[in-house]
Amino acid sequence: MADPAVNPWSKPNPRPPPPRSTSLPPTKSQIEAAGKSTSSASRRGVCRSCCLCSVTLLALLILLAATVVGIFYAVYRPHRPAFSIASLRVAALNISAAGQLIASRIDVNVTVRNPNKKLVFLYDPISFSVVAASGSGVDVGDGSFEGFVQEARSTKILSATAASGRQQLEAAEAADLRKSTSLMVDVEMRTKSGVKIGNLKTKKIGIKVLCEGINAAVSRGKATAAAVSTGGDCKVKLRIKIGKWNI
Repeated sequence: MADPAVNPWSKPNPRPPPPRSTSLPPTKSQIEAAGKSTSSASRRGVCRSCCLCSVTLLALLILLAATVVGIFYAVYRPHRPAFSIASLRVAALNISAAGQLIASRIDVNVTVRNPNKKLVFLYDPISFSVVAASGSGVDVGDGSFEGFVQEARSTKILSATAASGRQQLEAAEAADLRKSTSLMVDVEMRTKSGVKIGNLKTKKIGIKVLCEGINAAVSRGKATAAAVSTGGDCKVKLRIKIGKWNI
């Protein structure tokens, strides 16, 4: 028999409803902030990737350049040109009673040597100044040599005459120059030169040549000084320009 306490027609109790969420939907500002955060993170990732690629590319370029330079030096073994003063003679040096340098004439011969086996030097005109080696550094003459092409393993003699215009001298300087039978001078040369390797020509760069401590004879009156000098080894410096600076 059925249990009289249980009503067969009664419905089972339904499950209790789930608890309602007390959280509120995100506001518009919260959604925008989340979008901006995601966008910023994405941009930072792109920037990091770009920086990494740039650094890697730069490192590869530096490595490639170093390799090319190393191969060039190994194959051609380049050397700087060698300059020296073959002779220098002060043919005329006239000083007025008022202490002015009226006129000067200085004969200069320079030897240029290219020690390289495969490199050809291409020279622009070379300007030069003859300066007294005293503390005052009086410019006693200026001149220039013509530009030229110097083949590999060759030597060339350059000849020119330097001259000076009127300039005011100190009394002591004028007295020393007036009575001197020899003059200690420095010669400074400036030019631009490029290199030719086969059919390839490089861009020309500045060259500064300084020849110090040259003892030159001075002609006086009817006595003509011989075109000889002592000293004359020169230092060659490359003048590379980067922006506004010369190195």
